[in-house]
Amino acid sequence: MNKKNVFICVIEDDSFQRALLVDFLKKKDYEVWDVEKGEDFFKLLPGKVPDVVLLDWRLPGMQGNEVLKRVKKEYPYIEVIVITAFGSIEQAVEAMKEGAFYYVTKPVDLNELDMLIEKALEHQNLRKENEILREVIKERLPETPVVFESSAMKNVISIAKRVASTDATILITGESGTGKELIAEVIHSLSPRAGKPLVKVNIAAIPETLIESELFGHEKGAFTGADKRRIGKFESADKGTLFLDEIGELPISTQVKLLRFLQERTIERLGSNMPITLDVRIIAATNRNLETLVKEGKFREDLFYRLNVINLHIPPLRERREDIFPLAKHFLKHFSRKHGKNIKDFTKEAWDFLLSYDFPGNVRELQNLIERACVLANTEFITLKDLTLSPFSEEKTDSYLDEKLKNFEKQLILDALEKAGWVQKKAAEMLGLSERALRYRMEKVGIKKKKSCNLKL
Repeated sequence: MNKKNVFICVIEDDSFQRALLVDFLKKKDYEVWDVEKGEDFFKLLPGKVPDVVLLDWRLPGMQGNEVLKRVKKEYPYIEVIVITAFGSIEQAVEAMKEGAFYYVTKPVDLNELDMLIEKALEHQNLRKENEILREVIKERLPETPVVFESSAMKNVISIAKRVASTDATILITGESGTGKELIAEVIHSLSPRAGKPLVKVNIAAIPETLIESELFGHEKGAFTGADKRRIGKFESADKGTLFLDEIGELPISTQVKLLRFLQERTIERLGSNMPITLDVRIIAATNRNLETLVKEGKFREDLFYRLNVINLHIPPLRERREDIFPLAKHFLKHFSRKHGKNIKDFTKEAWDFLLSYDFPGNVRELQNLIERACVLANTEFITLKDLTLSPFSEEKTDSYLDEKLKNFEKQLILDALEKAGWVQKKAAEMLGLSERALRYRMEKVGIKKKKSCNLKL
């Protein structure tokens, strides 16, 4: 990273603290600009927009939270690191929900700050790259939203974009509900075949006795009830793309015919011996481990290698939690409009639930959860009750929420203790508690062992 090309603004009313930060950042080769008040910062915009803002939370005049909200509204790509002398973890968490990248407490650990700035810049670059990818996809795929912030999904989309222009066979893997069909749509829509059919087949939804006819078609009289010729999915997808979902459910007998197509690019309708040459790109998907099925004799090894030319794995939502917030916002807007509601946002408790829940059903579960909540909501905000009314009993919801809140409180206390070098008095001040209250809460959430470490000076 060339730090000389990175512009940082320090907004701090304490002249000594401001000078300390500016001197440190300049020694690190950053370009630095400093102001005393939030109003002064906005007077100098948009002449030169900083990459990162170090924002004191308590300022004369325009307060830090006001500055943060305006910055994220007018300049969303600016990363904001909040600095507070009052050690309020609750305020810091609220700041992050308003869009701050992270927070530090005074006295500032300069080495920690330097690492945070580097991480903020990496996050900023990732967001910009994601936006570019989304715009490219939007131009080619206006009806299908691709919403993500995580580096994992950025990598998936980046690979999808690179392989879309080829005719390589692709295998998309991942748990149910992760968005495998959506990625297939992206690949097709970014490919030279975009103007041709994208034919989708869910193998698991077709009775085994009908799969061959469904895929390859049949001639009149091929079997009882075949009173006319039928064109199969392969022929329907000629010059386009055939998406075979749940490929792990394909019977062994039909696997042979799929393998033949991948090798020779020909099929035969049931009841015919005449080969038909087709130009079809195959994208397959599965939530099962095909290598395990191969070992069990349930999937042909040669077919597995033919399908697995390019492998795209979509991680479960619990492993890319950065995507929960933008996805939830997207679904809220979509379903609010669809059901004629004017729902603005989620309550704090609802957000805490969404951001901490593991979503075993992945994006599909999140989508269904929010649609149901939009239908049930009778205010401008989705509440925790709206989210949890259907999938959980009231007793289970209370128990689940209590556990999540306990974990949330435990993490806040641990963060404060770490920042305070495990000095309880200092950590209590940071949390706005008495030392006695902190000890009580530590015991309540199961923090019993005091760690030994060197104190920061």
